[in-house]
Amino acid sequence: MKVAVLGSGIMGNGIAQLAVMAGDTAVAYDVGDEALQRASAAVEKSLARFVKSGKKTQEEADEAFARLSFTTSLADAVTGADVVIEAAPEILDLKQDLWKQVVGHAPAEALLGTNTSQLSITSIAAALGDEASRLVGIHFFNPPVMMRLVEVIAGLETAPENVERAKAFGEHVGKTVVVCQKDSPGFITSRAYAILRLECVKMLEEGIATAEDIDTALKLGFNFPMGPLELGDMNGVDTYVHAISGLEKAHGDRFRPTVGLRNMVAANRLGRKTGAGFYDYDADGQKVV
Repeated sequence: MKVAVLGSGIMGNGIAQLAVMAGDTAVAYDVGDEALQRASAAVEKSLARFVKSGKKTQEEADEAFARLSFTTSLADAVTGADVVIEAAPEILDLKQDLWKQVVGHAPAEALLGTNTSQLSITSIAAALGDEASRLVGIHFFNPPVMMRLVEVIAGLETAPENVERAKAFGEHVGKTVVVCQKDSPGFITSRAYAILRLECVKMLEEGIATAEDIDTALKLGFNFPMGPLELGDMNGVDTYVHAISGLEKAHGDRFRPTVGLRNMVAANRLGRKTGAGFYDYDADGQKVV
């Protein structure tokens, strides 16, 4: 099976790696060679960790990497593909423009999946016109090669058989799949976790506890692998504010970003990528105690 992944960032290269580790061939597409070179290095490094941990042999890792190719040609990426997964940034117009191009080159029977954590599947699919029934949400989690869950989302026009095909693909690459049956902003996971993180932000701003103690409480009390605030720093405070602003429009004031969050964005305290967020970080991205 050929899997085309559109976008070679953290999510895109991880999804492509999942496909080749499952025995498929995969093509990662991006608009520039520099992005593809970073993606190639990231996959090589990740596969090396699997070898070091004993989960893969060196031969298995080499064979998997040999099944992965990179291209700046969208037509080459999707021509002959059985599955097309779009992992472009969370910008509606960008995703719509990309899908308009895809349907001109991808086979009519290809499964079309958009990897989004919050954008409306129906809105993205609107760009496809009569082909809207082919598009389904396939939400992988960061990092894709480690997180066990895939969330499949049915748009208003998504054909039921494509929901089933998306479920089968998620299981094929080794994930447990849940289905969001209604195209509601935030779906299952992002909606639930966004409100939890927002409550943690409010507790921090009210002086209830330090960021470290809030994160420790959530990790040890509820078995979270990362605390909501440190995960927010990893993903980007600006990304979070953008996401909950969208949820506020859909679900009301309970998702309204706090003044403190907006001030963090204005002050460029965006998390690890700027060296400061809820925590401070050194030049290597390590938390400063």
